[in-house]
Amino acid sequence: MELIRAIRRRRMVRRFDPGRDVDEQTLTGLLGLAASAPSAGFSQGWDLIVLRTQEDRDAFWDSASGDRPPDAWRAGVRAAPVLVICCSSPAAYHSRYAEPDKGGRPAQEQDWPVPYWDVDTSMASLLVLLGATDAGLGSLFFGVPGPAHDAVRAAFDIPGERRIVGVIALGHEAERVRSPSLRRGRRALSDYAHDGRYAVPWPGGEGDR
Repeated sequence: MELIRAIRRRRMVRRFDPGRDVDEQTLTGLLGLAASAPSAGFSQGWDLIVLRTQEDRDAFWDSASGDRPPDAWRAGVRAAPVLVICCSSPAAYHSRYAEPDKGGRPAQEQDWPVPYWDVDTSMASLLVLLGATDAGLGSLFFGVPGPAHDAVRAAFDIPGERRIVGVIALGHEAERVRSPSLRRGRRALSDYAHDGRYAVPWPGGEGDR
């Protein structure tokens, strides 16, 4: 599949087929795509914890859901045969930018007005999502509720220094469910692209709605 086609076809899947697995070779290839993501200072400060067994996936949902009652969203996503917890490492960036070619001094909070460890981990995650589309798989990126982060870390021995940026669900789509949010439509190119100044929209950019 061509890259542009994969980008346009990628969508968030919320219903997975529990009877169809993701073969190990395909999964390894998708995880390997993360290594091609850009990162500040080539710090590559991400870790991917891959949950493939029913026991591990149940442990994730138990720790991430807490006492929340089950709902249709969770039932559909819980059927995914693979979950990938995507973590970022602030320490990797602080250490990298303390090296001689990056200034040679300990990083200060003001040096990072944007947390690039999270940005770069998100970029790596997107490559996995696009790769899944290219491989004919369904995928979903979703977050872990804030109060559950410590429980998820404990369940999978994730160091406290690591930040849980999100989770990728991988598998085969069972049923297409259109998110109600899509009724909002896609923003036109002229709505988000600005020509030289914020107040000047990109000319003739209606975008792909």
